[in-house]
Amino acid sequence: MEKGDHPELNTSPELDIEGIKVYQSMICAAQWIVSLGRLDIATAMMTLSSFRAAPRKGHLDHIKRVYGYLPKMQHAKLRFHIHLPDYSTIPIHEHNWAKTIYGEVKELLTNDIPPPLGEEVILTTYVDANLCHDFTTGQSVTRILHLVNQMVVDFYSKKQPVVQTATYGSEYMAARTATEQIIDLRTILRYLGVPIKSASYLFGDNKTGVDSSANPASKLSKRHVLLSYLRVREAIAACLLNFILIPGSINLADILSKAWGYQSVWPMVKALLFWEGNTMSIE
Repeated sequence: MEKGDHPELNTSPELDIEGIKVYQSMICAAQWIVSLGRLDIATAMMTLSSFRAAPRKGHLDHIKRVYGYLPKMQHAKLRFHIHLPDYSTIPIHEHNWAKTIYGEVKELLTNDIPPPLGEEVILTTYVDANLCHDFTTGQSVTRILHLVNQMVVDFYSKKQPVVQTATYGSEYMAARTATEQIIDLRTILRYLGVPIKSASYLFGDNKTGVDSSANPASKLSKRHVLLSYLRVREAIAACLLNFILIPGSINLADILSKAWGYQSVWPMVKALLFWEGNTMSIE
């Protein structure tokens, strides 16, 4: 999709019955391609899938553009980066959460987890939100990218079910979804016998959201995001994750957010899917 593209505003003629069948078939095949790991088209497919019931000619042109992109960029591959990421330079601010409403909360662990074996892993997650992704409904989009060590294991791009009127609300809904997915991923790995080295690292580019999450003295003035706010803060208080602020230009979740410009996103896409040669040289 082109930068700033909004297919929901397309007013071209609606497709006939045969055209609808073609569109739905192309959408279905492309969704399988996304499931195989092509996260670079995930946002386009999430957006274009909304029009399966009554697609227009312009929407068919959009999906054809995706199909033209795939053979041009068919050398994509998912690489196994097994080395631990080096987060030693990232400052982790220690706070005393014991005197807050969370008390001395800890990560919940079940009693039937098998003993861990093998090398330890570190879980990394990138999260972001695109406010008002859909101009017709006002829905934002949550985008999440999960890595075990330096390897992509899961990604998520979906419209939020509730319309948010500000970036803070949409970012917090995304952070809460990411937190719940991190808990699920940590549980799955533990049941597989994988030792987890430390708290997970959650990277986001919204300064207000990160600061209000990590600071025990922070107070919430927006009740409509109260539960998301409390869920993220409880996970931080339990030392389950570290919420770290990063610039938006290096937030890998941005790939899964919106129609992006080639020059701004290509360095991140290249590192994940198109790197050739020695992968140890990737920053």
